Amino acid sequence: MRQSLAKKHFGQNFLNDENVLNAIIQSIPKMEQNIELIEIGAGLGDLTNKLLSLGNITAYEVDKELFPYLQERFKSALEYGHLSLQMGDVLEVWKGESLRKGSYFLVSNLPYYIATLLVIKTIKDPLSKGCVVMTQKEVAQKFCAQHKESNFSALSVLAQSVGKATLLFDVLPTAFVPSPKVISSVFLLQKVANPPSFKDLEHLEALLKVAFSTPRKTLLNNLSKAYPKQTITEALESLQIMPSKRPHEIDTQDYHRLLKIL
Repeated sequence: MRQSLAKKHFGQNFLNDENVLNAIIQSIPKMEQNIELIEIGAGLGDLTNKLLSLGNITAYEVDKELFPYLQERFKSALEYGHLSLQMGDVLEVWKGESLRKGSYFLVSNLPYYIATLLVIKTIKDPLSKGCVVMTQKEVAQKFCAQHKESNFSALSVLAQSVGKATLLFDVLPTAFVPSPKVISSVFLLQKVANPPSFKDLEHLEALLKVAFSTPRKTLLNNLSKAYPKQTITEALESLQIMPSKRPHEIDTQDYHRLLKIL
């Protein structure tokens, strides 16, 4: 039944391993009472079911055929107002800065094809307090990498700009129905009290796209595609960054300093 319900174009792999589900729930940090829990991609509701033990949640699901199943499965939770089910594409709703009207924390087995985009939106959302999410392992590694590591990327800098990203554990394909062809990983992003504004993070993201456009080339080389070479040379000199440095060899603080100058 689970196998036949999964749709390729929605990137559906239903997580149904009890141990993994419990490990995700245990990874959620303790939060204030008024912070809402959000799930994107409820699927067959196995994670939703576990999340309900923590309080009221809002779950988004894009698949119209799964919606009646979820409504039936969570009939009482819906009646008592413990669960709010939102039908439709979350990206259609999330067009401005914030997904919700109040503070929230995201907990999801994210669909692979939009996972990176959704985590970036979570990072930039001023109302988001962070997330515990599952993505492809290589995506999780990029969000959690430290500078000088080969996986350190634009995603690492964005995550470190708002808080701390920690790789928690890997999840084997056997934990899903149908089994994906890749290993997944769960990671935690905890935001600091006053992260940079949405606008500042947008500007930073634009700079990082250029800086990491060709990771093997030097920072000077990459940034020269968008800024005058003389300006870059002077900026790097003022920050005491060698022009031969590659994008992964300078840290998050340096990227923020560069942004201020440029």
